[in-house]
Amino acid sequence: MNIGTASFPLQSRLPRVGTTIFTVMSALAAEKNAVNLGQGFPDFDCDPALVDAVSQAMKSGFNQYPPMTGVPALRQAIAGKIATLYGRNYDPAAEITVTAGATQAILTAVLCSVHLGDEVIVIEPAYDSYVPAIELAGGKPVFVQMQVDAGGYSVPWNKVAAAVTPQTRLIMINSPHNPTGSVLREADLQALADIVRETGILIVSDEVYEHMVFDGARHESICRHPELAARAFVISSFGKTYHVTGWKVGYVAAPAALSNEFRKVHQFNVFTVNTPVQHAFAQFMADPAPYLELAGFYQRKRDLFRDGLANTRFKLLPSDGTYFQCVDYSAISSMPESEFAQWLTREIGVAAIPVSAFYNEPRESGIVRFCFAKKDETLQTALARLATL
Repeated sequence: MNIGTASFPLQSRLPRVGTTIFTVMSALAAEKNAVNLGQGFPDFDCDPALVDAVSQAMKSGFNQYPPMTGVPALRQAIAGKIATLYGRNYDPAAEITVTAGATQAILTAVLCSVHLGDEVIVIEPAYDSYVPAIELAGGKPVFVQMQVDAGGYSVPWNKVAAAVTPQTRLIMINSPHNPTGSVLREADLQALADIVRETGILIVSDEVYEHMVFDGARHESICRHPELAARAFVISSFGKTYHVTGWKVGYVAAPAALSNEFRKVHQFNVFTVNTPVQHAFAQFMADPAPYLELAGFYQRKRDLFRDGLANTRFKLLPSDGTYFQCVDYSAISSMPESEFAQWLTREIGVAAIPVSAFYNEPRESGIVRFCFAKKDETLQTALARLATL
């Protein structure tokens, strides 16, 4: 008897999810031999010493399950870094959890805290895993759009406050911000604190680009703000910090009561994370220079890229953090963002991502995002092609 899959219909948990724009643009870039400034990952190698540390950990026998919450030495190193940089002391045993990348940390934080019918405020444009995580938890995303003007993108906190209802369980924030390159300042955190004070609202703070804040500004981590940290899951990523996005290791810092619930879900969706890589990161973190110098490293690339675009018809928006540069192309074309990004890839040979892809509903603003986490020669090639516009 031949039984086809049609005999077993499955109702999708994520019916609106299809092929992402990142997959589409990367495939088109490969087909057209375009410079891919679309997806956000480096095209250069990490420090060879980090690879050697992983190899040594494997040779030393660190190849079996580590503790569910993460290798103790790594959790201690993470807690030490947070204390030094941001002044908050997390208990490595009870309040730091190593995760399989930041996306898993985001999903787990949402799953452990959001129940059927709970509302979660999402500030758009937003990283594309937020809404599916909320929907998988049975929650309802409530969208607030960032403002954009000549000064760049900013959060309209009055609109965030207006979106709060008795059903609001969580607010998702992201700084430095993907895709806009904006950063939250101290006044932003104070505005957020004013909104959540005397409520039971929790915060997921996506801080994976924490070490990429430019022009001498400091990263305003939620960890710096005791009132907010007391109700927050703070998430970061070794992949972004050490140029190893494919290793998929991140972490979450949260008060013990929140971490306890986080770990209940973590235990059953990944259980634990790559052992030798954890040992390597613990060893590598003994020297803070790689992350302390990261802002200068990427600011130089940002400046190279911005200087190269200065004589084009693109209008550059501020890039205060991350490794992304948003540009307004309205002086070049009136095409919708997705069409323009594909045209740019096919005809000019440089791939970008339409910012409209980071909204729940199509929202055209004539802006695309470039990634400058590339070798200088990659950026120069892209700039030479964009100079024809």
